[in-house]
Amino acid sequence: MYKEQNPYKLGRIFQMHERCSHCNTKYKIEPSFFYGAMYVSYGVGIAFAVAAFVIGNLILKFNLLQSFFIIVGTLIVFFPVILRLSRNIWINLFMHYGKKKTAS
Repeated sequence: MYKEQNPYKLGRIFQMHERCSHCNTKYKIEPSFFYGAMYVSYGVGIAFAVAAFVIGNLILKFNLLQSFFIIVGTLIVFFPVILRLSRNIWINLFMHYGKKKTAS
């Protein structure tokens, strides 16, 4: 889906192929199609933040201030991953990939 597989190459994080290499589906259905991924990104970010809180506060026994910094650090470090994951979830809500069955 993306021209650069590594999400941490920030200069190319948004560069996508025009079409799917398997089914030739056009990725950008309309000019602002991926704006909806912002809503998905919020939910994915909350999931990452809750996971960071559980690990920091409940497992490692950090206090609330330390847990807050763990959450902020997690969201900063995983921002490129969250962004791409959100776009993938968003496009999969509207398009479904099904392998063509071959004749046996």
